[in-house]
Amino acid sequence: MGGGFCVRAKQRGDAAVLKKRSILLFAAGAVFFVLFFLIPFSFRTVEAGEVAVVKHMGEARRIRTAGTYFDFWITEKYEIYDAKVQNMDISTAAYSKDAQTMDISMTVQYQIDTTKAIEIANRYGTLSTLSNRILSVSIEKAKSTLSAYSAMTIIETRASISPEVEKAIKESVDENYYVNIEAVVLTNIDFSDAFEQTVEDKMIAEQEKLKAEYEKETAIVNAEKELEVAKLSAEARIESAKADAQAQIEVARAEAQAIRLKSVEVARALGFTVTEEVVTGEDESQNVEYTIDFTDKTPEEIALITEYLKYVEYLSKWDGKLPSTVITDGSASVILPLPDGGAESGAEGGTGSGN
Repeated sequence: MGGGFCVRAKQRGDAAVLKKRSILLFAAGAVFFVLFFLIPFSFRTVEAGEVAVVKHMGEARRIRTAGTYFDFWITEKYEIYDAKVQNMDISTAAYSKDAQTMDISMTVQYQIDTTKAIEIANRYGTLSTLSNRILSVSIEKAKSTLSAYSAMTIIETRASISPEVEKAIKESVDENYYVNIEAVVLTNIDFSDAFEQTVEDKMIAEQEKLKAEYEKETAIVNAEKELEVAKLSAEARIESAKADAQAQIEVARAEAQAIRLKSVEVARALGFTVTEEVVTGEDESQNVEYTIDFTDKTPEEIALITEYLKYVEYLSKWDGKLPSTVITDGSASVILPLPDGGAESGAEGGTGSGN
């Protein structure tokens, strides 16, 4: 009877040990399960160009930049924000100052301030909400800026208006948005077909006007050139005529001087008194003036020298042909040449008396 009690006691002890072992194995399995499934999920990786806001039980507490971190995944939630430069393409309709409709396209480039990621999370919740807010402000400021200009001004000064739109958007998206506006570019502005046709017609008209003005100016220049050529030609002819006239004057002066010298020689030969006087002209040139003294000379002597002077003048112009008639007045003989074409062969000479 004692042996049976011992066997039962031993069996009860073995069962207790087995139960304890089972509990330990279960606990170990549970711990392994927790460690196997919970610990790996608590390792978080933030990629380059991203920033993570760590929320503890819904409250934003920390910022994680690029790297690997251990945050218990059940209590710590990661909200990933794109920290790279964002391109926001915007298309909207707008009106010019003169009520012309236009479709504008622009690109807004911005980047969040990673140091303000918690403020972004607390104020806007998500980046999409922040992006929508920036979109609304950009459209509003672009419309407001463009509405201050007429359509033609926008077309003509688009390059200078784009910076004004950028300035307006940058001033409006201030520090409360926790982003940095990198650039704003107006990529396209389209007006209505009717207005664009009007602009094209106006440009064609202006080009034709410029062409007409150019042709007019060219015609004026050519006319002025021709006038100048004609003027210079006329002046050249005038100068040539003046030179010819001056030459004729000089020839006449030379002939007169020759005749004067001949007269002086004849007068001296006939016994007249001739005096010489050097005279200085206005051009500083010096000329000899001759004076024939007719004092105490009879009319016959005066007439004689006069006839000699006529004869000398005739000799200076004689062509070498013999005369057909000889006329005398009793004191001198004067040879008269025949008129051109009036000579007859065998013409007789004659004499006569002059009164």
